[in-house]
Amino acid sequence: MLNKKFKPHFGKISMIAIILCVALVAVDLILKHFEEAQKWEFTVIPGFIWVEHGHHNYGSAFSFLADASWGPVFLTAFAAVLLCVLATAFIFIPERFSFLKIAMAMIIAGAVANLVDRVAFGYVRDFVWVNMLFSTACCNFADFFIVFGVIFAVIDFLFLNEWAIIPLTKRAKAAHELEKQRELAEKQKNESPDDLSEDGRGEN
Repeated sequence: MLNKKFKPHFGKISMIAIILCVALVAVDLILKHFEEAQKWEFTVIPGFIWVEHGHHNYGSAFSFLADASWGPVFLTAFAAVLLCVLATAFIFIPERFSFLKIAMAMIIAGAVANLVDRVAFGYVRDFVWVNMLFSTACCNFADFFIVFGVIFAVIDFLFLNEWAIIPLTKRAKAAHELEKQRELAEKQKNESPDDLSEDGRGEN
C-alpha cells in the first residue's frame, strides 16, 4: 500500500515547474547583480514600495538571528535541509496536483536563490522595501517567490485539490463526493449480519 501511495511522480507538469524554478532563480540573481552594480535608488509606489541600495541581511526574515555569531551558519544549514525536504515533497506530489507543483517550484526557487547568496557572501542581498500594516521590511524577489508560493499552496489545500477543506472546483467536489461514498460503503460493509437480523426482529 505504501509503495502505491508514496512513489515518485515526474512528468510534464514537473518539467514545467522545474523550468519555472530555474527561471525564477536566474531572475532573482540577475536583479541582485544589477542592483549592486548600478546602486538602484527609486520609488515604485510612494509610501508603499521603494528600492534602496546596500542592505545585507545576515539573518532570516525580519533580520531574525542577524546579530548572532552563529546565525549565518545555522541559517545556511537549515536552508539546505529545508530545500532537501521541499525537493523530496515536490517529487512525491502527483502530477495531477499541478497548481501545488507550481507553488512548490516558486518556494524552492526563492529558497535556492537566497541560499546562493548565503553561500557566496554570507548574507542575503535585499533591496526592495515594503511598507506593511505593522512594519516595514526590506526583501528581494526570492522572498516574493516564497511568499506567493506559500499563498498559492494554501489556496490549493483549502479550495482546489481533492483534499481541499472547502472544495470549490469540480475536481475537489467530485473527490469529496467519492470519499463520502467510500465511507458509506465501508460503513455498510462493517455492519455485521447479526446486527441487521436483530434490527429486523426488533421491528417485528
